[in-house]
Amino acid sequence: MPQLFVGTSGWAYPSWKPDFYPAKLAQKKFLSHYATQLNTVEVNFTFRQLVKETTIQNWIEQTPPAFRFGVKAHQVITHIKRLKGAEDFVPRFLATIEPLASAGKLGPVLFQLPPNLKADAALLRNFLALLPRTLPAAFEFRHESWFSDLTWDVLRAHGAVLCVAETEERTTPDVVTGPFVYYRFRKPSYTDDERSSMVARIGEHMAAGRNVFAYFKHEETPEGALYAVDLLRGGGQT
Repeated sequence: MPQLFVGTSGWAYPSWKPDFYPAKLAQKKFLSHYATQLNTVEVNFTFRQLVKETTIQNWIEQTPPAFRFGVKAHQVITHIKRLKGAEDFVPRFLATIEPLASAGKLGPVLFQLPPNLKADAALLRNFLALLPRTLPAAFEFRHESWFSDLTWDVLRAHGAVLCVAETEERTTPDVVTGPFVYYRFRKPSYTDDERSSMVARIGEHMAAGRNVFAYFKHEETPEGALYAVDLLRGGGQT
């Protein structure tokens, strides 16, 4: 059965009280409470630092078996090396998140490319060759030159997924390239009609047998988290 995973990009926001977190909840209990409302989270701080095993063990202990952690790939891979010459660092990064995989809690690994990195099919193809076939990899392209059939074909050849990112400036084409789908809803607010469209699109994916991962903008207000709760309840009924 296909599954719907919905969450936000991060959880450690005291400003989400009292609308999402209870007013008196201690911050160290945020994740365990979050996991009672949502079933995935996109971890962004892995973009800047390699996560410690003790931290990951805490995450595993504080979440139920079906919970999934989406993980943003380290900036050394995407922004410093820009996918080139990452043969040594990729295994090092993947080793830090391996405990999540062993626990059955690893969601997609997101490779978010810098906005000034233009399309280069050979670069992408060579980089994908470094990744284990079993890794649930997703790619967010932020230069429009990537939005082409050639890019989709390269992703499909490796079983990699296109991250459909929606911001105020740009929306990625909603193209399926892999076994699951990945949405990043980054606009500050969404109308009822827009949210109904999300549910309908998710229903199409699930009817086709695809797992869906969807993450809302975190920011300092609880709005994204509340959208996520509504989408999980509504989309999960499809």
